[in-house]
Amino acid sequence: VVMAFDEQGQAATYEDKCRICKRAYDILVNEVGFPPQDIIFDPNILTVATGIEEHNNYALDFFNATRWIKDNLPFAKVSGGVSNISFSFRGNNAVREAMHSAFLYHATQAGMDMGIVNAGMLEVYDKIPKHLLTAVEDVLLNKDDGATERLLDLAEEFKGQGAKKLVEDLSWREQPVEKRLEHSLLRGIDKFIDDDTEEALAKYKKPLSVIEGPLMDGMGIVGDLFGAGKMFLPQVVKSARVMKKSVAWLEPLMEAEREEKIVTQTSFLRSENSALSESEARAIATKSFSNGKVIMATVKGDVHDIGKNIVGVVLICNGFDVVDMGVMVSCDKILDAVEEHNADIIGLSGLITPSLDEMITVAKEAEKRGFGKRNIPILIGG
Repeated sequence: VVMAFDEQGQAATYEDKCRICKRAYDILVNEVGFPPQDIIFDPNILTVATGIEEHNNYALDFFNATRWIKDNLPFAKVSGGVSNISFSFRGNNAVREAMHSAFLYHATQAGMDMGIVNAGMLEVYDKIPKHLLTAVEDVLLNKDDGATERLLDLAEEFKGQGAKKLVEDLSWREQPVEKRLEHSLLRGIDKFIDDDTEEALAKYKKPLSVIEGPLMDGMGIVGDLFGAGKMFLPQVVKSARVMKKSVAWLEPLMEAEREEKIVTQTSFLRSENSALSESEARAIATKSFSNGKVIMATVKGDVHDIGKNIVGVVLICNGFDVVDMGVMVSCDKILDAVEEHNADIIGLSGLITPSLDEMITVAKEAEKRGFGKRNIPILIGG
């Protein structure tokens, strides 16, 4: 069994799936002499409907890569972990079952030979309600940009709450500003977030008080609901985006406040110690107004970044300076960034099992560089 991984990490795109599987096939068949009929490729079934645009083509890329493997790598088989496709709707079994069945239908049409799936979470393809099947297949086949939103809306019906009305209900706008911010975060609505953030600032006086008060309260509810399986991944992503937009509105004000404090503290330090240069005093003052600098990255070989992004927003809101290095980041680049930015904390993110080994590698290399003696903690998650 060969998973589509190489030195660069996990294959997420059609091109990478095909390239890695061909390379593995050539090595096994042409160099090792391994029987091609005994090769089973797993080209990585990745989660769709996450709310992140880059993930929209994951199912379609798997189908197309499967066709390519069957057409170009004679006798090789194709498999995959089917439940990954529906992880965005954890807790909504009706939608997940429909996604599994529809995915298997299209994957087998493309040539998939076998799959790993919980047989108790499969609906008969022809028995899937027509409107649900249409919405699911629009997502799997990436029919258009609105496919995820439509399936997300429809998912409410299959939670037993009845279909959502398409008429916009603005009665929540009559509530206090704290409740309006909470509603926007829970529903992923950014239409009014700037106005409500401004109103909250007038009430709470300080930008950080708005963040630590109603915004963090709202995100706390989001976290609780997600943990209980009552909110789904794309909803949490939308909530985080609303939070980020509100924080972005407040950031210039926080920076202005921070700069004023730094200038005042710099002057004070120099008055107390004339030997300090302007830059030295400013560096000390700047550090005193930060809870610390965090280097965050999804480790080499992994493309999953939703958890990292959400944690990054929360850390920023709690006074940390965050340097987000993105995904598929090598050990050396992470540790070099720690040195370059004189970071206080390392944050490593990942989802797939091999990421744990890469995190161990980063930890060992950090120890070799003496980060342990400097008491730099490593946070891991995903």
